[in-house]
Amino acid sequence: MSQETPLLRIVKGDPTPEEVAALVSVVSAMAAGAAEAAGARKKPRPEWGAPHRQVRGTHRHGPGAWRARAR
Repeated sequence: MSQETPLLRIVKGDPTPEEVAALVSVVSAMAAGAAEAAGARKKPRPEWGAPHRQVRGTHRHGPGAWRARAR
């Protein structure tokens, strides 16, 4: 059987089980926050896939509108 190294080790003092539980909860919350922050940093979205490019512009009405639209 392989022995794993402990994640936390109490070096000094004699903590109660409640104190150890509080320490473990704080460390695990910090680790979860760091993992969430790392997941939030994503690559920027390319411009061609941006939502504002999927909306079509309005057409002008009236005489010469076809010419104005081509410009």
